Amino acid sequence: MYRCVNPVSRCNKLTGLRRVLGFGLNVPGPHGSTAYGTMSAKKTGGTSPSRSRCLSSQVPIQDGKARVKRVSIEGNIAVGKSTFARLLQSASPDWEVMAEPVSKWQNINSGASKGTVASPQATVINLLQMMYQDPQRWSYTFQTYSCMSRFRTQLQPPPARLLRSEGTPVQVYERSVYSDRYIFALNMFELGCINSTEWAVYQDWHSLLVEQFGHQVELEGIIYLRAPPQKCMERLERRGRSEEIGVKLDYLNKLHIQHERWLVEKSTELHFEKLKHIPVLQLDASVEFQADLEVRDQFLIKVKNFFNAL
Repeated sequence: MYRCVNPVSRCNKLTGLRRVLGFGLNVPGPHGSTAYGTMSAKKTGGTSPSRSRCLSSQVPIQDGKARVKRVSIEGNIAVGKSTFARLLQSASPDWEVMAEPVSKWQNINSGASKGTVASPQATVINLLQMMYQDPQRWSYTFQTYSCMSRFRTQLQPPPARLLRSEGTPVQVYERSVYSDRYIFALNMFELGCINSTEWAVYQDWHSLLVEQFGHQVELEGIIYLRAPPQKCMERLERRGRSEEIGVKLDYLNKLHIQHERWLVEKSTELHFEKLKHIPVLQLDASVEFQADLEVRDQFLIKVKNFFNAL
């Protein structure tokens, strides 16, 4: 999964990727609380700043950071991920939930409008809506942007309170860079909305980024919220998100099959060795766990035990 490369060239390569892809603000840097230990020029005997930055990426991570586990919540559209995520966030100060960046997909600043010369006005684009309205045209563009936004989320360092935690600190993500590829992008490819060339390009850059950022985007566990597609359809109609008006039950059925193949049957072709062995906690999301206090408590006990075992 990982390539053995010269530390300096690897550092330069990572720096280049961050600069080009805009990860600079979200990727832990060489100073302060980062994914890696900080190494100052003084401690390295006067090492130059550029050399120190590269060397710092080779330093073992701090104990607090190493203890923070990374877990994703996976499941079909409208299965209840956001509701479940809020439940986890309020259940323990040792758990930090990173919401799915839907608002980013709905509000893309395209820059100056065409034909403007003086005082150009920015145009806000809803890429999520465009994808649903014309999947043949926009699926590849959407999945590219969706995956990049998930990388940014998973590359964010944990808050200080998790590093100081005496319990089992966990960062929880609503979906991940892996479900983006093995559920949604794969599904669009099988539906013919992403062509073979686009699929080859998507997989190539996805593998490159996962390999380059290594343990920073790896998961220790997955929570699979499992519910029949019909139940998801009911919840989708109830929440009334405008972009999803045209979503059909058949589409949710196909996504359900993709989740089952990956997380239950283990028949999806995976390209990262560790991903093949990640423990999965299945929860029956067909029950109304938000309203049923007993079910909610049972879920939290199962999640806590799952986190402690990672």
